[in-house]
Amino acid sequence: MNKTTGLMIGTLTAAVMSTSALAQTTLTVSTWAGPNHGINTMVWPTWKSWIEEATEGRVTVEVVHDMGPPASQMEMVADGIADATWIFHGYNTGRFELTKLPEFPTFEDFSSENASAAYWRTHQEYLAAAGEHRGVDVVAAGVHGPGWIFSREKLETLGDMQGKRIRVGGGVMGDLSNALNLTGVALPPTGVYEAGSQGVIDGAMLVPEGLRSFRVAEVFPYTLKVDGGFYRGSFTIAVNPMFWDQVSPEDRAAIEEVSGERLSRLFGYMMDTMDVRGVAFAEEQGHTFTELGADDLETLRGISDDMIADWAESVSSSRGVDAMAAIEFFREQLSAAAGDDSVGDLVPDEFK
Repeated sequence: MNKTTGLMIGTLTAAVMSTSALAQTTLTVSTWAGPNHGINTMVWPTWKSWIEEATEGRVTVEVVHDMGPPASQMEMVADGIADATWIFHGYNTGRFELTKLPEFPTFEDFSSENASAAYWRTHQEYLAAAGEHRGVDVVAAGVHGPGWIFSREKLETLGDMQGKRIRVGGGVMGDLSNALNLTGVALPPTGVYEAGSQGVIDGAMLVPEGLRSFRVAEVFPYTLKVDGGFYRGSFTIAVNPMFWDQVSPEDRAAIEEVSGERLSRLFGYMMDTMDVRGVAFAEEQGHTFTELGADDLETLRGISDDMIADWAESVSSSRGVDAMAAIEFFREQLSAAAGDDSVGDLVPDEFK
């Protein structure tokens, strides 16, 4: 090979490599929780690794913090400001009603991973057709851990809670706070520490992971618990439909293959992991956990049954969904999902 030919081949190789680098497509993800939250330390980096592997590096993920408040995330993705985000439905009062389905108390312990898998299946089978996520593509559904009540003073009964100023975040927890005669204070979880330390609220409805990730244990030393939680929280991960125009049909299929139930399970697995760490963090600080008594549990069951009946009647007529069939399907899938493999083995060790 002469020198000129070698230079030409080298130049051509560099040009091809440069073109390949430029051809890489970036999925921009908007995230609104703090940098130490599990969504940012586990879910997004794991999903990124899955996508890069599935597309052989042609698609990558970039996570951008604080692009907008939690309630604005749906619009941000629909408008193309970000390509993807995670949505907590309770922050969008009146827009999402079907998404209350996995939030009602079950009075039984189950993992958030299995609940998220069951929720994804239920979304695909019953909820998606109602179009509550018009303008975005739902690529995963998630359920957070058991919602408990954290407080400055020890609460042992439902009566103890009446009139207390308790942080709520919408959805079923908002409905439940009204039924329990609490003074609900609407706050994102990121605002609980400040509001609690300043005495603005007496407590918070939140999940165990918040004891650590949102520093709740530092301001509220008591927790009132119920098996399975007083409530759960509903989430989806959504993508702007126009993003798919930037990738090949093969890469879209590859991304969808590592999303769906797999990504839903990852979200739930993250919540389970972070809940364990949150409880351990609180216990190290001498936190007190109290179980709700049997009589109050029966009262809560009655409240929950009434809430489900009202919800089912409302959404069956307004959304055209057989709500009772959907919630029964969800509960069946909870049991079915428990027999499937955990996604944990697919999470890189550095993100656990």
